[in-house]
Amino acid sequence: MRLVIARCTVDYAGRLSAHLPSAQRLIMVKADGSVSIHADDRAYKPLNWMSPPCSLKEDGDTWTVVNKAGEKLIITIEEKLHDSSHELGVDPGLVKDGVEAHLQELLADRITTLGDGWTLVRREYPTAIGPVDILCKDADGATVAVEIKRRGEIDGVEQLTRYLELLNRDPLLAPVKGIFAAQEIKPQAKVLATDRGIGCVVLDYDALRGVEDDKLKLF
Repeated sequence: MRLVIARCTVDYAGRLSAHLPSAQRLIMVKADGSVSIHADDRAYKPLNWMSPPCSLKEDGDTWTVVNKAGEKLIITIEEKLHDSSHELGVDPGLVKDGVEAHLQELLADRITTLGDGWTLVRREYPTAIGPVDILCKDADGATVAVEIKRRGEIDGVEQLTRYLELLNRDPLLAPVKGIFAAQEIKPQAKVLATDRGIGCVVLDYDALRGVEDDKLKLF
C-alpha cells in the first residue's frame, strides 16, 4: 500500500464530472490497483476513488487513473508532504461473530424483523427433544417456532419439522407455524421447507446489529 499526503486537486471524468478544489488530502493506492482520496473526516468514506481494475500513470505532478470503462480520475499534486509504501501481506479477512447463538439473541431482541406486531414468547423454548431457538407470536396471535442457522440446509428443516410435530400436540400452543431463518438458505432446503408449509427468512447479520452498509457509493 502506498500512502501519499499532498495538497492537490482532483477531477473525475466519466458518466458525470466532479471537481475537488485544492486542499491537503490523503491519497491511498492499494495493491489491487484501487486509488482513493480521503479528507480528515467522513470516517472510512473517501471523497472520490477508482475501483479496480484500473491503471495509474504518473506524469510529473499529474496522476491519471483510468478504469476499464475509460473513466478517469486526474490528481494534480501541488505540494507533496509525505510519500511511503508498506507491504501488508495477505489479509486473513473478517471473522464475523455471527454464530447461531448470537443470531438468536439479535433476532429475539428485534423480533419485529419477522413482521410488524410480532412478539417474543421465549428464547430456547424447552421441548422433550431439545430447545426451540425462538418461540413467538405473530400479529394475529398465532404461535410461531423459529429455527436459526448460519447456513440453512436440509437437516435444519428436518430439525424444525420435528419440533413442530411435537409443539402441535400441545393444545395450548397449537396450531404452531414454523419459520426457518438463516444468513444463507440452500435451494434444496427452501424447497423442502416450502413443501412442508414452513416459511423461510434470510437474516442480514449487519442489519440486525444496526451496522450501516459500508459499500462505497459515488459521491
